[in-house]
Parts: sequence; C-alpha cells; structure tokens
Amino acid sequence: MRNESDQERADRNFIELLQGARVAVTGVQVLFAFLLTVPFSSGFARLDSGDRWLYYTALVSAAVASICYIAPTAQHRVLFRQGRKETLVRRSNLYGILGALALAASMTTATMFVIDYLFDATLALVTAGLLAALALWTWFGQLALNRSDQSPEEESSDGSPVSSSEERRP
Repeated sequence: MRNESDQERADRNFIELLQGARVAVTGVQVLFAFLLTVPFSSGFARLDSGDRWLYYTALVSAAVASICYIAPTAQHRVLFRQGRKETLVRRSNLYGILGALALAASMTTATMFVIDYLFDATLALVTAGLLAALALWTWFGQLALNRSDQSPEEESSDGSPVSSSEERRP
C-alpha cells in the first residue's frame, strides 16, 4: 500500500482517471466531428431507412461518449474545493465505463454503416459483431476475469497483480 492519506489517494485516482479519459476523448471527438459532416455529403440522401438508423445510433452514441468523458472535468469545476473528491472519483469512474460503452457502440455502428454502404448488409453485420465482441472483450471482459481471479490483497497499489512469492512493500 502507498503511504498516502485518503485525500491524496482521491487526488491521485482522479488524475489517473483524467489521463485515461484524455486518450479516449480525442478519438471520440474526431469520430463525432466526422459523423456530424456525413449528412451534408451528396450520397446521404440516397440512404435507406436502415442505414439512417445506423447513422443515428453512431452519432448519438458518439455524443453520449463525449458527454461521459467530459463530465468529470465539468463536475470537478462545479465541486471545486467542496471536499467531494472521493465522490467525484467514483462518479468519474462510472462515466468512464459508460463512455467506453458508448464509444464501442459508436465505433461499431459507424463501421457497420460504412461497410453496409460499400458492400452489403451481411458483411457489415458480421464485421460489426466482431468489432463489438473485440471491444467488449479487450475493454471489459478480460479485465473482469482478472478481477475475479484475485482478491484485493493480491494486487499492488498501482492495480497490477502481485504473485504470491513477491514481497509486498509499503
């Protein structure tokens, strides 16, 4: 365990959450900006109802991901010097998870939208299913298995696993 107060731990956790969100926010913003331009292209008018719903899902889920990833920073401003950092850390973690789910939905449906336009619905559906499965596995599933395999005492202070033969340091 680290030799830090509860407040110091909350500060460190919040900074770590924000650093992680910075990586995702850039990608979400680029995807969202691209999606905002699509209806203004000449071919958009020719889309059928199914493709329009795919586009709608991709656009709205990118907006939700953006909101979730930006929320911790906005809430930090509102709660500044209110002594609510631990609440903010827990809430920010939840927003990060929701943002990742929304980003996975947006990436999957945006890819499905484009592949359906370029090729056919079957290839689009298969590709989207594979992408969704990959995102869910790498972002959540694999980690859930790791978490269930270890008790909290078996992790180092930075969250990495500690083997039973390793000495635990303060």
